[in-house]
Amino acid sequence: MSDRFAAYVAIDWSGAKGRRHKGIAIAEARGEAAPRLVRADHLWSREEVADWLLSQAAREPTLFGFDFSFAPPFAERGAYLPGELDVPDNARDFWAYVDAQAPDDDLGAASFLEQVHRRHFYFGIAEGVKADFVRFRQCDARLNAQGGRKTASAYDAIGAAQVAKASFSGMRLLHRTAPHVAIWPMDPLPPPGGSVVVEIYTRIYLRNAGLPGTKLRTRADLGRALAGLGSPLTRLRFEPNDHQTDALVTAAGMRAHARNPRAFAPEGLTPELAWTEGWTFGII
Repeated sequence: MSDRFAAYVAIDWSGAKGRRHKGIAIAEARGEAAPRLVRADHLWSREEVADWLLSQAAREPTLFGFDFSFAPPFAERGAYLPGELDVPDNARDFWAYVDAQAPDDDLGAASFLEQVHRRHFYFGIAEGVKADFVRFRQCDARLNAQGGRKTASAYDAIGAAQVAKASFSGMRLLHRTAPHVAIWPMDPLPPPGGSVVVEIYTRIYLRNAGLPGTKLRTRADLGRALAGLGSPLTRLRFEPNDHQTDALVTAAGMRAHARNPRAFAPEGLTPELAWTEGWTFGII
């Protein structure tokens, strides 16, 4: 499987409001070479990322990874937003629903959380008890059982560690790109020569490198992580930020994980879960 793709691209994503985002970083790993940053000095917009992805996917077979949840939890309660009428019951239709309900700039989705369906998201103590909001997918539960410590829920919308805004803005990107590139595991793998988009979680690859899941903010830390993944070291002339190190480590980690024969056939992934919740590439 490792020879299926010409490049392994990791995108550290952002759900922040606005049109340009310091939190977006892109890195790619090719062949056996060291991973490298793509336009390291550029402030990406989310729409630019979507356009760049489609151009890259059309040029050569690429495995793209995004660090957001491709769908909210579904299996636990049998619905994404329990009690709401006319909300789809599968990921692809739910992406379209989010896109239609969130006209925010640059594929943003804050209005979806803050206004359209606020009662389903935790914004602080005024909303109630946090535990009543937090739900996880089946792949998250599997990762936790393996010691992976997935703690952020798609329904938690407050604090620096929240992933809700990034995930729901990411669903708008998936809706835009889905007609042109396979989204795994919602779509089956295309024939060799096709590109694929997967969900990633950097902590998995840090664990695979033998490191704790803490953020990396120096060239030395980055070097240790890449060495642990069996990757050549990236040579940088500056101290990277944690978005850049996340992208670099994850690109190398995706390349290494793709060699696992179960990479796209993890234990526990059923057709129903693939259609509704998805799965994180790296959990087997």
